[in-house]
Amino acid sequence: MRHDDGFEPPLDAGIRLAVQALRAAGVETFESCQGGAGHTYTQPTVRFHGHLPEGFRALAAAMVSQLPVDTLRRVWPITDGEPTGPWWELTFRSHHGRD
Repeated sequence: MRHDDGFEPPLDAGIRLAVQALRAAGVETFESCQGGAGHTYTQPTVRFHGHLPEGFRALAAAMVSQLPVDTLRRVWPITDGEPTGPWWELTFRSHHGRD
């Protein structure tokens, strides 16, 4: 079942605008979290696929949308002792008063 925001499971309210802005710019997001206590990430995070230029395109889209970008990272997680990925992550300054 799809939810009102079109995602299954539905997007966290605190990251919805970022995901919508990136998707509107054609960025292929695959994971997001608003961050904070009880969440997977400590700060709002969106992960997305793409080659080298995609990270900068996503960064530009986030900045044009005036989102509070904190970091842009290229990530190679280590799974079973081997690097996997890579993918991109954009993190945002939290609205939880911790930054």
